[in-house]
Amino acid sequence: MTYNKHAILGGLLALSMASSTALAGVSPSEAARLGQELTPFGSPKAGNSAGTIPPWTGGLTEPPPGYEGSGQHHINPFPDDKVLFTITPANMDQYEEFLTDGVKALLETYPTTFRIPVYQTRRTHAVPDWVAKNTRENAVSAEIVGEGAGIDGAFGGYPFPILHGNDEQKAWQAIWNHLTRWRGVYVTRRSSEVAVQTDGEYSLVTSQQEAFFNFYNPEGSEKTLDNVIFYYLSFTQSPPRLAGGAILIHETLNQIINPRNGWGYNAGQRRVRRAPNLGYDSPIAASDNLRTADDTDIFNGALDRYNWTYEGKREIYMPYNNYRIGEKGTPYSEILGVHHINPDLTRWELHRVHVVTATLKEGERHIYAKRRFYIDEDSWNTVLLDQYDGRGELWRVTMGLPKNYYELPGVWTVLDVYHDLQARRYHVLGLDTEEPNTRVFTNEVPNTRYFSPASLRRRSVR
Repeated sequence: MTYNKHAILGGLLALSMASSTALAGVSPSEAARLGQELTPFGSPKAGNSAGTIPPWTGGLTEPPPGYEGSGQHHINPFPDDKVLFTITPANMDQYEEFLTDGVKALLETYPTTFRIPVYQTRRTHAVPDWVAKNTRENAVSAEIVGEGAGIDGAFGGYPFPILHGNDEQKAWQAIWNHLTRWRGVYVTRRSSEVAVQTDGEYSLVTSQQEAFFNFYNPEGSEKTLDNVIFYYLSFTQSPPRLAGGAILIHETLNQIINPRNGWGYNAGQRRVRRAPNLGYDSPIAASDNLRTADDTDIFNGALDRYNWTYEGKREIYMPYNNYRIGEKGTPYSEILGVHHINPDLTRWELHRVHVVTATLKEGERHIYAKRRFYIDEDSWNTVLLDQYDGRGELWRVTMGLPKNYYELPGVWTVLDVYHDLQARRYHVLGLDTEEPNTRVFTNEVPNTRYFSPASLRRRSVR
């Protein structure tokens, strides 16, 4: 199937370009490097000079024997891989140049329990051919709208596979690649989130989630986006006091001229209300206030409250190819430790990342005064994120545990984990090993009325 791409966005974004400081895309000859010495998504195919990061040879595109299709908990394609070494507080100085400040803080804060099991690096990310094709076209046509407020000239692929311009522009581009990264077309999942207290106690909040990634609509184009990146629905199923509640999100491409649209359904009141506060640092109740609205998905939403700087690339140890922690039947009690998830179920590898720093603008308000992003050079997932309070002290460390969903194919996180170093508590999103299925991906294109506020009440059941 050919997935169409057009160079015209709806009138709303077009109007915004009048005041934009747009930077044109790269030249056709530069874009031609994609799929040659660069991967289809913009990272160097070559490994590093030390040989500790291998070359990219196509990623993981075929499931291992025994895998029966989307929705089945994944079979580990690397069952024979062994831990090469383990980083602990006792030897962390030896690996300091490859550790982020947040990871070092976790080692220092929990010296007897937190550790990093390091495995061989496997560059498993891959994308379908049509996403690669659109990414090449985007490289030439995509532009930043305004001061990082949105993008124009992109559809169905990474907008900026080759970062260019000044450090601020590169930072915006890297973050927009994260916001619009490939995660399939339509996905459903039943999973749980927990806030783990200082004594290790927790209560599950379970919900059914659905997301339609309009930016990758196989029947659409940039012309038909209508300023919506994706539609998201979440229905709470337990505990009983929350059951029947629902949230609906229309995530917009330019949140300055058209902020995110959000609605909530309260089962007790049987009413649908607009939810204008589902953004920035609004606390998420189900996380026991350990996650803000824009912490979800590691980061989401508008960029306008921060000054952005691109700091180049680094080689770091980070979570990758985490199949073991998502194996069907693994009890949540085995995954959830007192202060952090069970490190023995995690897999860390050496990868290259883009480093982006966001510093709160003078006069703006947010609980995080500074945020430092570590973005996987292959998948454009933000895998590690350090967040600082107003005193300049490291406060929260966010960690995504990715793996290749070989049915897509593509790399996305299994769990998102939010550590509060000051409160010594943490929050986990995405638990589903006790569920019969994991994420189910399809190329279904729903009628957008399915994601309308009017549908919330009739589809929500207590």
